[in-house]
Amino acid sequence: MIDLEWAIGLNRLMLKLIGSWPPDNRDPHKTLKSKIRLLCSIIILLFILAIPSFLSLIRVWGDMILMVDNLIYSLPVSIAILKVCIIWYKQEDLVSLIDMIATDWMKPKMKEERDVMLRLAKISRMIAIGGCFLPFIPMIVCFALTYFGLTLRHVTNLTDLGKPLMVQTYYLYNVSKSPQFELTVFAQGIALFIMCISFYAVDHFLGLLVLHVYGQMENLHIRLARMERYANFDSVLKYNVQDHCRLIRSIEIIDDSFDLLLLVIVVYFGIIFCLLGFLIINILNDNGQISLMQLGWFAVGTITVLLHMGLYCAVGETLVMQCEKIHRAAYDYTWYTLDPKSARKLILIMLRASKPLYITAGKTFPMTMATFCNLLKTSTGYISVLLANQD
Repeated sequence: MIDLEWAIGLNRLMLKLIGSWPPDNRDPHKTLKSKIRLLCSIIILLFILAIPSFLSLIRVWGDMILMVDNLIYSLPVSIAILKVCIIWYKQEDLVSLIDMIATDWMKPKMKEERDVMLRLAKISRMIAIGGCFLPFIPMIVCFALTYFGLTLRHVTNLTDLGKPLMVQTYYLYNVSKSPQFELTVFAQGIALFIMCISFYAVDHFLGLLVLHVYGQMENLHIRLARMERYANFDSVLKYNVQDHCRLIRSIEIIDDSFDLLLLVIVVYFGIIFCLLGFLIINILNDNGQISLMQLGWFAVGTITVLLHMGLYCAVGETLVMQCEKIHRAAYDYTWYTLDPKSARKLILIMLRASKPLYITAGKTFPMTMATFCNLLKTSTGYISVLLANQD
């Protein structure tokens, strides 16, 4: 139980803050509190950031720099709302995966198997901790700069009549006066905090699920490679085949739950990477109206987006590699030393392991490093389109 709490505690805390932790739908009391937190989170994101950002986009339509400046803030808000809604909609399916993780941690296991699970849980926690600090540091910087009347955005009289806000937004009241300005900044700070939690908590939850399955497949590989040590070969092989089928079903549930979200994220990555690349090249060509400090800000944003998308694809790549290891372990086994009836039973796991396991984007293409490279190449090509339209 201690290991389980250590492995999933941080991910659970982040999802509970926005009311999206899947097991909460079992207890009526917890379900009500989760729905209230979820509803409050969506309302705050919609009415403080999303709707005012798109109203501002309408006002600046036609000015390429201002439109790009708006979209690099408003698009993540929209994606965060979508992520929260998808996780809530798929809660019933995800509960079975949480139960699987709890069962795997609490059942008896060899020390080597436990070490594998702890190693991957540590990686998952490090990703979650890094994901917590990564968005909050720039948010704090933005909040501090706004407090002193500074900003990293491109500001004009069209978007900010008085002091600049953290996000390019348009409200139906005068935000240049006090205390409306201070209250609006505070509200935007809360909304950005919720947006960061919503945006990254879902990603870390996906990483937790995939890395746990990866760890179980690694343990399966260890057992397959050492089956000759067990006296009852048939019973051990039966257990391994059943465990392999269980892991395949788990990956199918993960794919069914996140495929639409991953498709949207792939499109989002392509758009954001193009916009940030456009701004950076625009500055380097000395044609833009953005300072060098903003250049550094957008460069950091570009690196963050690249790392984020690369992490998605790297996690998917691990499943493919682990599936190949299981396939190879079954084929490399010394089947010729077995009784013919027992040897034929190895065909079951060979056939199941011959098909690679993927998490996909919209059931269209797998999330692998090859996909990441192709997406990066395509997105880079579209940057020239934005530069041509500006000219």
